Amino acid sequence: METGSLTQPSRGLPPRGVPAEGPSPQGLSPQGPSRRLLLLLAVLAGVMVANLYYGQPLLERIGAEMAIPVAGVGWMVALSQAGYLLGLVLLVPLGDLLNRGVLISAQVAATAVGSTMVAIASSQAVLLVGFVVLGLASSVVQTIVAFTAASSSPDNRGGNIGTVTAGVVSGLILARTVAGGMTDLWGWRSVYVLAAAGGIVLAVAAFLSLPSRRATRGTVRYWRAVLSVAVLTRSNPIFRVRAVTTMLLFASFGVLWSGMALLLSGPAWNLPPSVIGLFGLAGLVGILAASKAGAAADRGWGQRVTGLSLAALLGSWLALWMGSWSLLWFMVGIIVLDAAVQAVHVSSQTLIVAGAEESASSIIGSYMVFYSVGSAVGAATVAPVYDTWGWAGASALGAVFALAALAVWGTDRMRTASAPKVGLVRSAQRAGAE
Repeated sequence: METGSLTQPSRGLPPRGVPAEGPSPQGLSPQGPSRRLLLLLAVLAGVMVANLYYGQPLLERIGAEMAIPVAGVGWMVALSQAGYLLGLVLLVPLGDLLNRGVLISAQVAATAVGSTMVAIASSQAVLLVGFVVLGLASSVVQTIVAFTAASSSPDNRGGNIGTVTAGVVSGLILARTVAGGMTDLWGWRSVYVLAAAGGIVLAVAAFLSLPSRRATRGTVRYWRAVLSVAVLTRSNPIFRVRAVTTMLLFASFGVLWSGMALLLSGPAWNLPPSVIGLFGLAGLVGILAASKAGAAADRGWGQRVTGLSLAALLGSWLALWMGSWSLLWFMVGIIVLDAAVQAVHVSSQTLIVAGAEESASSIIGSYMVFYSVGSAVGAATVAPVYDTWGWAGASALGAVFALAALAVWGTDRMRTASAPKVGLVRSAQRAGAE
């Protein structure tokens, strides 16, 4: 068995096999969320993460209407990721103190506010602030993941996280398809009107369906939970490696999905947003990868999956580079990249939470800070690189991020190959509890 989780019991942890959320609240059993509740969590996560990606195939269209130059359109995505980052630091840790069901409902409702601001924006300032608010509220995705992890038994945790992540993958990919089609029919603002309406409906559904239980964390303090990202990064080598790898992983991911519209709507192909959105469907294979990676992590194969997936990520950029003249190879690259990214992502989440379920919100939130930074870096850098060096330059940028992720993970594996296997440090993971 590969290691990467706590190996010794600790005060405050539930017995193995009993979810940290407590015994059998509404929708939960000793094995974790019911199928019905798990489906709701996956739908919530998918719709919420879509808020961050609706704009990607619309960058040129929004930029033209709002007089934003090509080199600056990436900032719309980058600012939503910046808001997401703030949510990860300030809002997600609240899941270790408050009723997670109520917190999830409130954040879902807040996405409707951000979507409305974007939909009615008449100036660049209102538009960009709307994207920040939308990103801030959409960090609820990670509160949902933390809820799933904390309420699942060890034997089912990876599979349940994989199911919710499959919802996330579906949302981020279908977001582009839906946004492209709606923009061609009714304009880009209609996308955010739909997002606002969806936020209201799902907030009500979450409030009525999620268990009404407060998370149990003993002496947890909010400011300690907020600072846990710094403590974990400094003190916990397993968390640090996984987090830095994830940052580089999603920087590479962001280069593709923020740069794709620039390539496909440009002189090389001149495709409309509705067609560009359809390319996202090629990434639906990531749903299968997420599910399989979660099951593999439950069997102790998380490190093996990570290495193979990072190598595949690097190779995908060769196929993506050919996108300037071959849409077939471009689609192959999308499929491989999305599958690789989701496999690494689910494996990492499963490994870092195992054995510290009662701190799941702080751990997942801290981990996802690196995700958000990486996504923002990828989105912000691809537009100026593409503007200067074209798609070849953008492909090289994505490949560099992928190579760096593989190097970080590989270096750590070589360093620890002959060292004793150790798990996550309890004191570091309980940074928010003391």
